Amino acid sequence: MKLVIVESPTKCHTIQRYLGDGYVVKASLGHIRDLATSGKGGLGIDIENGFAPTYKINKDKIGVVNELKALSRKAEEVILATDPDREGEAIAWHLASVLGLDPNKNKRLEFHEITRESITNALNSPRTIDLNLVSSQETRRIIDRIIGFKLSTLLNSKIHSKSAGRVQSATLKLIYDHDKEIKSFVPEEYWVFSVQAKYKNAEFSLNFKGDKKGKVEVNNKDKADEIINALGDSFKVIEVKKSFKHIESKEPFTTSTLQQEAFNKLKFKTKKTQFLAQTLYEGVLINGEHVGLITYIRTDSSRLSGPYVGRANAYIEETYGKEYLGRVRGNQHNILSQDAHEAIRPTSNHLTPESVRRYLKPDQYSLYKLIYNRTLASLMKAKKVEVEEILLENNGYIFSLEFSKTIFPGFEIVYKDEDVDYKGAIPSVNEGEEFVLIEKKAEQKFTQPPAAYSEARLVKLMEEVGIGRPSTYSSTIETLKKRGYVDNESGILNINDQGIKTTVVLNKYFPDIVDAKYTAQMETNLDDVQDGSASRLKMLTDFFYPFNDEVEKAKKLMYPDAGQETGEMCPVCGSPLVHKHGKNGSFIACSNFPKCKYVKKEKAEVVQVGRNCPECGSPLVIRKDKKGREFVACSSFPKCRYIEKEKVEYTESDFVKKCPKCDGFLVKKRGKRGYFLGCNNYPNCDYMESYPHKRRNHPASK
Repeated sequence: MKLVIVESPTKCHTIQRYLGDGYVVKASLGHIRDLATSGKGGLGIDIENGFAPTYKINKDKIGVVNELKALSRKAEEVILATDPDREGEAIAWHLASVLGLDPNKNKRLEFHEITRESITNALNSPRTIDLNLVSSQETRRIIDRIIGFKLSTLLNSKIHSKSAGRVQSATLKLIYDHDKEIKSFVPEEYWVFSVQAKYKNAEFSLNFKGDKKGKVEVNNKDKADEIINALGDSFKVIEVKKSFKHIESKEPFTTSTLQQEAFNKLKFKTKKTQFLAQTLYEGVLINGEHVGLITYIRTDSSRLSGPYVGRANAYIEETYGKEYLGRVRGNQHNILSQDAHEAIRPTSNHLTPESVRRYLKPDQYSLYKLIYNRTLASLMKAKKVEVEEILLENNGYIFSLEFSKTIFPGFEIVYKDEDVDYKGAIPSVNEGEEFVLIEKKAEQKFTQPPAAYSEARLVKLMEEVGIGRPSTYSSTIETLKKRGYVDNESGILNINDQGIKTTVVLNKYFPDIVDAKYTAQMETNLDDVQDGSASRLKMLTDFFYPFNDEVEKAKKLMYPDAGQETGEMCPVCGSPLVHKHGKNGSFIACSNFPKCKYVKKEKAEVVQVGRNCPECGSPLVIRKDKKGREFVACSSFPKCRYIEKEKVEYTESDFVKKCPKCDGFLVKKRGKRGYFLGCNNYPNCDYMESYPHKRRNHPASK
């Protein structure tokens, strides 16, 4: 009997069926052991002895390990077939260590899809455990343990934050910086035109292009009115431009692009996408047999293997016709290389989404269809579109119309992409002809602040700046949610007070930890350890001692309640500025009080009321007077001093007498010196007189 150990129990039945009776397939259920919490600082690491780790079997895996030990003693051979990534390699090494196997000799299978062909090929060409890959994973785990334990303990004692980490804190800083950008955004005014014109009984909406010199900025009412008033009753066609566009398909999915597309098209959160993709990779029950539908899901490669491309091209030609066959594009010149990792793709083109739909849950089907169609589309010809742009002139101002017609659908026959969808039928229009004006109007608008990050956008940003790896994108976002640093509403992430507090403190005392460039460089260094070009010990030494010095320094300098720190320093004495609370509310002051009595003057938050100033057109905002009373005024103060008077509706019961100056009535009003009588037609009539107070009746003196 030969023992094969995989990570997931879902794979066992499928692989067992492929291998036959001479094999027993068992699962480790992921990692079987981790760093202990013993030793100095509970790190499980002997720093003075070359950062030697101490490992301990996880409590929930003791039974699994005992079963694997018993089976390995009976087996003539133990074959390790854990996942084909850094974590999977580490699990294989830990299994070899616990089971007493020689990692330099033991068979290690690597496959990227769970199919009979893939398993057979892996069994026929086993390798040994990649110790450089294991060393890279161990280095990462040690660094994460040191950062996590030391910073989490410090932050929990100071600001009650639950954790900090190499990837999660840098990711939180990205959200924090974006939140600051949103809050500091200043709206800018601009105007858009709605112009309707008729041509041969058909109505069209014209797009404003500018004037004969080029683009025209329209950022105030006067300029908008000038253009609207200048437009005559007809638009003359001055040019008809015809062109063709070739719209290329997108590459096959990587982990991050799958998470982004699933969020944008299916509204799946990253955690859900990863879970569903894992089930499709491990296999689903089809006609009584488990079948793996897609390749391994943790990859940053968009390449496809040569054998798959050959099979896919044959399928495309057979199903859609030879004219739909694409080519290897310039940016995919390595698409046929025998790379260790491929893109996420279907294992078989004949397992079409519709043919397996009845075996899948609705969400599984939707995700599989997305992966299947995107992969096929990446190998198909571009979409060809005929585009016609009509330029029209009216009293010196240029407008346009754009139409398009699909000449050849190309890849869109299987994968529709809304981003490149052109609409409209092309009319027959010649230069010199005219369109008749139907309606013209200008509308004031204001630029909007950037939108908060969605999970998909954050994953894309993490990949762009080099934070984390495909296996950590989703789990990092989940960690930020669980730790209470971000609020999540329908996949939109907003940093909350605890997240801001945590980032401010980390940014002041541990700027490297929240710096995306530093974190990205650390990922690069781990890759260097993985390929054997860098030393594990040097990387750990270079990281630990400067970091540990920062921790000790922060313990001494950090304000007792560091969560109140703003991240700014006092301009008077250099001490941290902190949030404080007084009888009139919260304020920012020096933490060195009473020695330093600096108090920062806060800029009032500007709240727009949704109306514009009748005098200059700027937005009206809410302001406060010296006594804290709110009033509505122009945002362009002091250039414009308009103040909106509170409108009061008076009824006949309020009328005291007729106004002697106009046809209005005098009513009781209140001013700085008390009550007075004023005209109800104010401000058109400013008549006023003193209010007749009743005299008190005093008893006659005897």
